[in-house]
Amino acid sequence: MLVERLKESNTQLYRPALESLRTLIRTSTSSMTSVPKPLKFLRPHYPDLQTLYETWPASEDKSLFADILSVLAMTYSDTQPRGTLRYRLLSNSLRPPNSPLANPGDWGHEYVRHLAAELGEEFELRQLEEEGESPDQQQDEKDKLQDKLPGTMEDLHTLAKECSVFLLNHNAEPDAVDLLQELEMIEEIPPLVDQNTFDRVCLYMSRCVSFLPPPDDIIFLQTVHKIYLQFQKFPQAMTLAIRLNDRDLVYQDFVAAGNPLMKRQLAFMIARAQIPIEWIQSPSGEENPDGEEEDIAEDLLECLSNTKLSQSFKSFGKEMGVEEAKSLEDIYKSHLENTRSSANIDSARGNLASTFVNAFVNAGFGNDKLMVEAEAGNSWIYKNKDHGMMSATASLGLSLLWDTDMGLSHIDKYTYSPEEYIKAGCYLAIGLVSSSVRTETDAPLALLSEHVENKSVPLKTGAIMGLGMAYAGTQREDVLSLLLQFIGDETVGMEIASLAALALGFVFVGSENGEVTGTILQMIMDKADAAESEQSQSKGLDDKWARFLCLGLGLLYLGQQNGSDATLETLKAIDHPISKTAQVIVEACAFAGTTNVLRVQKMLHECDEHIVPEDKEKDKKDDKKEDKKEGEEKKEGEGEEKGEESKPKYKDDTFQAFAVIAVALISMGEEIGSQMSLRQFNHLMHYGEPTIRKAVPLAIGLVSASNPQLPILDTLSKYSHDNDLSVALNAIFAMGLVGAGSNNARLAQMLRQLAGYYHKEPDCLFMVRVAQGLVHMGKGTIGVNPFFADRSVMHKPAVAGLLAVLTAFTDAKGFILDKYHWMLYFLSISMYPRFMITLDENLNHLPVSVRVGQAVDVVGQAGKPRTISGFQTHETPVRLATTERAELATEEYIPFADNLEGFVILQKNPGWEQEDKMEL
Repeated sequence: MLVERLKESNTQLYRPALESLRTLIRTSTSSMTSVPKPLKFLRPHYPDLQTLYETWPASEDKSLFADILSVLAMTYSDTQPRGTLRYRLLSNSLRPPNSPLANPGDWGHEYVRHLAAELGEEFELRQLEEEGESPDQQQDEKDKLQDKLPGTMEDLHTLAKECSVFLLNHNAEPDAVDLLQELEMIEEIPPLVDQNTFDRVCLYMSRCVSFLPPPDDIIFLQTVHKIYLQFQKFPQAMTLAIRLNDRDLVYQDFVAAGNPLMKRQLAFMIARAQIPIEWIQSPSGEENPDGEEEDIAEDLLECLSNTKLSQSFKSFGKEMGVEEAKSLEDIYKSHLENTRSSANIDSARGNLASTFVNAFVNAGFGNDKLMVEAEAGNSWIYKNKDHGMMSATASLGLSLLWDTDMGLSHIDKYTYSPEEYIKAGCYLAIGLVSSSVRTETDAPLALLSEHVENKSVPLKTGAIMGLGMAYAGTQREDVLSLLLQFIGDETVGMEIASLAALALGFVFVGSENGEVTGTILQMIMDKADAAESEQSQSKGLDDKWARFLCLGLGLLYLGQQNGSDATLETLKAIDHPISKTAQVIVEACAFAGTTNVLRVQKMLHECDEHIVPEDKEKDKKDDKKEDKKEGEEKKEGEGEEKGEESKPKYKDDTFQAFAVIAVALISMGEEIGSQMSLRQFNHLMHYGEPTIRKAVPLAIGLVSASNPQLPILDTLSKYSHDNDLSVALNAIFAMGLVGAGSNNARLAQMLRQLAGYYHKEPDCLFMVRVAQGLVHMGKGTIGVNPFFADRSVMHKPAVAGLLAVLTAFTDAKGFILDKYHWMLYFLSISMYPRFMITLDENLNHLPVSVRVGQAVDVVGQAGKPRTISGFQTHETPVRLATTERAELATEEYIPFADNLEGFVILQKNPGWEQEDKMEL
């Protein structure tokens, strides 16, 4: 009847009829299985109503009519695409301002979802049309007209905002974010959120970042940062500023926090990320003159410098009951090993293993019996020889980790030794003690800078790497001026040049420093030209050390994504096998932790090539000469078209080992990506070349550092019995890396069995001992996982340390099992206590009850679900595993941090006592 009334000539009847239709449609209800009755009955009349609509003159009634047709079009979406959006846009164009029912949300949730879907489709079509591609060329004329919707892009954006506001206010935050993202206007969400919705929106958006392509992921993070700042959530904003590696944002967030306690909490966060202190003294481009340290209050400087870390760690150990030093037998438990005799054990190798195990197990406590508290003249150092002495002396630095006051006085005794290896170990120890801690005296720079010029290679090595580890992540210009001279210096060997590049990579990690980049690239180019022209006797870039030169270059771009493009292009132009290795490392570092699927695929493609090493081709010298001529002719013709693939003539397959590690490095930031990468490693292990197979255990270790999961342990256990000893060796080390600091009983048992299995194989037995030391690192209180802040932020110096150790293991026989076992100490810059300590307003320890359980992903879940499961209640300080999360058990205190880990400052809740009285 109402439809018929709209067809009559009496225009006075139109408005009441339309109002009645509107009321009936809006008030009708539907179940999951049925369409609302009014829509069901009006569906057959829809074509007639469409024809009728075209005959009406423009008016407010016509706008209302278009509204009703828009709702009805939901039932015709299969035959007439985007009808809902079409009539919605027509209705908006006819409606006078401030008219009732201007909001699409008044038609209900289903209507808004329908509209959102059609907005996405329409936006995509218009984008294609702008690019000159018409997707509808084969449709008939009527459909083409149907596709030409009214309204501009601006109208679509306005409508999208209206829909988003409705979705945000009706617990559909993910839908709102998706809609705005689809219309490429996610930056416009901050004004639309309110106090009730911003938290869920930010949580969803920050978790989306792992699945977005490069420009969008940065935009998402910047938008979330803006929202957090809008609602004065400074810790969350600071976390994102650190994640973005944006100096200006870090400075703004720190300055914006007015509360002095909040400032201290932010200072703890900055110290955890090892952000240079200069960043919070001035934004980029506004460097302060000398005397800048006075700008920061003393209490803040203490938090920023990590000076309380050692003291807090030791008291944490006391609370945990692990203060007492552990002996080697406590770790080895050799009475449980199935070994008949130990006569074949190489005593020098055994002593060396004991050095590392003792250092890793007692790291940070400074009370081990073997080194720190050994009687004068009866030091463990003298039970080693040459390079063994260097590692033994350096182990002092690890035992006294973070304790600069006590550490430097202990190390000082050995600096007067006539033995150069002991001195070199002292220099390393000075760097180890100071890693991630800054002191007013700047001791490492003062003590090591003069020895950098020493003519002795061990002393020079110790001083250079000591500086690199002490100042990792600080971006100190004075360290740059000291070390840059060695890169490309013809008078020093490849070893020193590469280690100087690595040390600078540590110091300027993720900074894109142009000076270091330019110097390293220049050196690679010069050496490549020299190798081509002279065919010189010196190995140059073919040396095993060249991989560290490439790593130093890659670390400068850690997490910088497309910032590495220019460097990659330069490397492609260099005609030398090392260029390929450098490209893989730089690209892997640039996309570290981003889970960028395209880059992972690219790295897997690098593992496809079947490369025959040169030594196996010596029989075919004549053929090779002919091939070379043909190759040169082809190269002139094809040249740049092929890009990277124009170099299959390389007989060096080192790059493939790094491509495998790259897969782990890129996908380690996110759970699903990590699981998918493990499946790929399984395939590579079955079908890969020896170089690839050797690197697979290292990649598995990197993906789940300090996170021992049963399937991973079983896989590595299987690989540790591999026929290829280099695979077995790397698998044993990876077992230690995966269980680092976890005290995992099952893993400890596996390693004891391996010690029995390999009791006649000194190299493997040495590695089993080192792995045992890693599993009990810091007596189970220190981890090496590079992610913190609820596993959302990548700690760049930690990644640099892990990569440096894995690079050494790509040729374990040439480095770790040769004279360079001290490279295991690179792990020290990845080490950090796995604690949560609560502090009062005066930064004194404050014991409170907390629940600790497995972290649960609550993104997009309805209501307020629990963020942890299977929890236990403890009193702080507490130990947190990699996948665990803590929350306060009561509301007596308010935390200043959003993630309860590391140092957390608490403030008494003013409403708590009143609540207690009410309960009484």
